[in-house]
Amino acid sequence: MSHYSSLVFVLLCLCNLYSSEALNGGFSVEMIHRDSPKSPFYNSTETQFQRISNALSRSIIRVNHFNKSFVSANTPQAPVTSALGEYLVSYAIGTPPIQAFGILDTGSDITWLQCQPCKRCFKQITPIFDPSKSKTFNTIGCTTNTCRSVQGTSCPSSTSSCKYSLSYADGTNSQGDLSFETLTLASTNGPPVKIPRFEIGCGHNNFVSSERGNSGIVGLGRAPVSLVNQLGPSIGGKFSYCLVPALSPPSVSSKLNFGNAAVVSGRGTVSTPLYSRNREVFYYLNLEAISVGRNRIEVGSSLPRAGGKGNMIIDSGTTLTFLPNDVYSKFESAVAKEVKLQPAKDPNQVLSLCYKATSDKFDVPVITAHFSGANVLLFGLNTFTRVSDGVVCLAFQPSQSTPTFGNLAQQNILVGYDLQKNTVSFKLVDCTKQ
Repeated sequence: MSHYSSLVFVLLCLCNLYSSEALNGGFSVEMIHRDSPKSPFYNSTETQFQRISNALSRSIIRVNHFNKSFVSANTPQAPVTSALGEYLVSYAIGTPPIQAFGILDTGSDITWLQCQPCKRCFKQITPIFDPSKSKTFNTIGCTTNTCRSVQGTSCPSSTSSCKYSLSYADGTNSQGDLSFETLTLASTNGPPVKIPRFEIGCGHNNFVSSERGNSGIVGLGRAPVSLVNQLGPSIGGKFSYCLVPALSPPSVSSKLNFGNAAVVSGRGTVSTPLYSRNREVFYYLNLEAISVGRNRIEVGSSLPRAGGKGNMIIDSGTTLTFLPNDVYSKFESAVAKEVKLQPAKDPNQVLSLCYKATSDKFDVPVITAHFSGANVLLFGLNTFTRVSDGVVCLAFQPSQSTPTFGNLAQQNILVGYDLQKNTVSFKLVDCTKQ
């Protein structure tokens, strides 16, 4: 072996060692808010309040379609929700690596991106991935267990590659080849983490409802093909995130943590059981009641459960928190009794309980979400959002669809998922310092 070959071999071993150490010790990646200047969706001409209005609309679309996850008999599709999530992650794909942006979605399982050759592709700011130029790309065969185990796949013939087809509530869709490829995550606390033979959708026919999009979706759901599960035993089934307040400066980012870096513990930590439903990728909690100050509103039978399982989705991709109509009515009345500000109207005509507040500091009651075994305190930044100059509104909505614990309610809370223990833990922190 030549001196050059020996050096290359040593460097490759070191890279694999660094990846292994990063996995064993846990690692973190940056979560990019879709309205951040770092995001491919960023529009410098939009005002702060236009961005808020758009986020509220996306939130309603997403939740209204949580229950509409059907599989077509003619065109198999994975049961997914709206692609309009709120956070993205930058990653590299292939060998040599090409940068891509994916929307983080706890309501999706397959990670997919746009690929050449394109039958139909949307505009993106990074080059569209060309698998023919990667040394580590391989399509997955139709007769493999991998193909059979992933929802939304089909086989035109036994000799063809495994095909996937995804359709989202907002009109976004992607079709292409289910494939193996090397995916690399840039860690914020160590060397890059490489995941060889990562199962990913290589989309040749794609559409998004916006003029310009990211590269695709990064699935964080419960299915075996999601990023969390493909990281495998190395992260012990643990991931967490810490969402910085919505109006934080662009230099401050939220973090997505894996493995030991995702452990949520210490004083103030509360934990609640995590539930799943048959063939669904969502994460469910059980909400027993919600309190406004000392006024406790019992949920009772208002939140139906499937087989005694959890009754509320926890979702980082939904902005607002949604409650059943009857619970929301009592909840809003209780909040209105406590708030002593002058009533106002939402200029977006979305949120129903609004007040005039010129200062960023205004008095609102502490709201407590009573999950089974875990009381989560929610303060003003979790429960109200500024919709225009001088107007703030309650960031909750009634819904006939699945109740959802949204991302505004999770700001400045370290939220940890342990898929081995089937728990979600909460700890009040300053996420800008995490």
